[in-house]
Amino acid sequence: MFWKKKESNKDTEKWLYENDVTITRYLIDGLLVFDLENRLFLINPSAEKFLDVEKKQVLGKNILELSEFSKLSPLASLLGGGLEECFRKELAFNNDLVLEITSVHMKIEGERVSTLVIMHDITREKLAERMKAEFVTLAAHQLRTPISGIKWSLRTLLDEDVGKINKEQKEIIEQAYKTNNKVVNLINDLLNVAEIEEGRYLKKLSLWSIEDIVSSVIDEFEPELKKKKIKIKLFKPEEEIPKIMVDVERLKLAFSNIINNAVRYTFGGGLIKVSLTKHEKYIEVEVEDTGIGIPLSQQNKVFNKFFRSSNVMKIDTEGTGLGLYIAKNIIEAHDGRIWFESEENKGTTFYFTIPIRKQYGEFLTEEFY
Repeated sequence: MFWKKKESNKDTEKWLYENDVTITRYLIDGLLVFDLENRLFLINPSAEKFLDVEKKQVLGKNILELSEFSKLSPLASLLGGGLEECFRKELAFNNDLVLEITSVHMKIEGERVSTLVIMHDITREKLAERMKAEFVTLAAHQLRTPISGIKWSLRTLLDEDVGKINKEQKEIIEQAYKTNNKVVNLINDLLNVAEIEEGRYLKKLSLWSIEDIVSSVIDEFEPELKKKKIKIKLFKPEEEIPKIMVDVERLKLAFSNIINNAVRYTFGGGLIKVSLTKHEKYIEVEVEDTGIGIPLSQQNKVFNKFFRSSNVMKIDTEGTGLGLYIAKNIIEAHDGRIWFESEENKGTTFYFTIPIRKQYGEFLTEEFY
């Protein structure tokens, strides 16, 4: 092994410099290597191209000095003066260059000897994602207008605004109305997913009571709960829950998707418990049902797009599998967390947290976890 614990920093630099020709210059990924004093002592040709610099301009400079170069400034902000470790962090320099950054401390016998920064070009992948999202958005918007028109027409017929209809006609129109509503919900889900994938998670932040959000969503499900004879209980802490900065419409959507799953997959006569708990820095929401549960072998896929578990498909073939994916992204956009516990045929409990923030600026300045 060429490295030994007590070899000097110059020995390390010498070895890497001598082997630069045979190892790093042919790598497609960009490569930066910093010494113990956080000074750059190796940069390969791909990194020079990505960052629009020449080796002679940057070698020997620390990360703060490198931030003076225009394309290196975003990288310096990401890594910080101490060259923090990170894994596959996306960094957009402009529309023509998006890099995935991984930073690793290389250690010998537990001691850091240098820091390796790998830059992987994902520009084409991000462009493809953006084009796909734009197409979905355009298609969904184009579909929304005629579908909404059909919904209005069917509602007019059902309300007998243009004449009486008989029982058989009403049943057929009601079925068409329900089917049309499913298409409307699918279009709305696709638009939400497109916005998420374009990075437009939160639209309007305001100070709001999470208790009011939870209560209003539960009220919306009252007709379905009565129809299935499912009881729902809301548990609140004795102490007052403070209002927090949230995108109320987005958070309502996230919670509604979680409640919707609990209602749909809990058999008649079941019970759903919703609990609010105030912690020092965040509020935790818990939704426990007595439903069909999620098979253990499929639990790692729950938050994937279009995922529906095998036992759900047997009793309900109409879902899109987008609800929990949307909920997860909305909650994480608030810097919250979401997770669950489930046992097949016994029920599922979803948990999510939202940080207690009372001002917009706290989204930019505070750490909560």
